[in-house]
Amino acid sequence: MIRRPGMRAGLRLWAMLALAALLIGGGAVAIGNRHGPAPLPARAKADRPTLLLLTSLPLVFADNFGLNGGGSPALTALERRYRVQPISLADAASLKGQRLLLMAHPLAQPAGALVDLDRWVRAGGRLVLLADPKLDWPSERALGDRLRPPPSFADTGLVGHWGLTLYAPEEQGPAERKIDGRTVKFSSPGILTGSCAVRRDGVMARCSIGRGKATVVADADFLQSEDPDSDSLQFLLAELATIERP
Repeated sequence: MIRRPGMRAGLRLWAMLALAALLIGGGAVAIGNRHGPAPLPARAKADRPTLLLLTSLPLVFADNFGLNGGGSPALTALERRYRVQPISLADAASLKGQRLLLMAHPLAQPAGALVDLDRWVRAGGRLVLLADPKLDWPSERALGDRLRPPPSFADTGLVGHWGLTLYAPEEQGPAERKIDGRTVKFSSPGILTGSCAVRRDGVMARCSIGRGKATVVADADFLQSEDPDSDSLQFLLAELATIERP
């Protein structure tokens, strides 16, 4: 079949229109597949505030604490917006001069450190505490190994001092919660009650303590997400951004 020049021009026009429709349709699908708000933007290195990190979880190093394979998607997400500084105790020496702390399923703190932490928050410190009453995080380490994350948050009275009670989960296994538009994937989350601003499902509480703020989340397993841009890790970044505000 011989095509005239006018026919070729018409075919090109139809091809362009079909391509435009395909691109528009693909964009609509992409928007439809987005589960929550867009990921929080990375900060320029000079604009990243220090975030103290106290955790028993393998976020900075792998489960075997080797130099290879260290880091985690959660750490990647945090380091896009903060200068992450690991600490081993929430004592006055570690907290001095700092304003922001993430305690992600920490080991039990000595009594003196708990007093220091309480004073630090009341003086204006900002804390996100992931207090998991039933940790489902897998570990290659044997039960009883001091380097294995504890099976439950070692509550030595801190959350009670702030007017909260932490209960074990009513149901075990995966549990999704919609928080500020994001679908957060918890695992056997606990339940918080008390005098702070507690979510209806009890998975999270926001407390004003003196001049400071503390957010307590009754789960830490959501940090296992493999995608730094996932709703679960973006939920953590959004909560840190919230308590940063005056």
